[in-house]
Amino acid sequence: MRREPVKTSNAPAALGPYSQAIKVGEFVYTSGQVAIDPATGEFIGGDIAEQTERVLKNVAAVLEAAGSNLDQVVKTLVFLADMNDFAAMNEVYGKFFTGAPPARSTVQAARLPKDARIEIEAVALITK
Repeated sequence: MRREPVKTSNAPAALGPYSQAIKVGEFVYTSGQVAIDPATGEFIGGDIAEQTERVLKNVAAVLEAAGSNLDQVVKTLVFLADMNDFAAMNEVYGKFFTGAPPARSTVQAARLPKDARIEIEAVALITK
């Protein structure tokens, strides 16, 4: 099976030597996304709700570039800087996954890139 990197200007550029996502077979595996505005390259900061929304918009843009979308996500991994943000994150997250939600793991991380409050990665089926 062939690995194909995914790159889009509609999501933040990678902060290091990695791809925004990799397509393999019928799946796309995204790298973790934090709350960086792709238009400016700046970290947006803000509360957990604002960061979660930006992160999921970034994930959606990477998936679209790979020929997929949020409806095709089968698994996400959510990293929180503070598990006390779980309920507020969950509220925003639920607005992006309105059908059958994907499987998910949520863990608290000691520290995230850019001192983000949240980072999310996803695995999705490719539809195109």
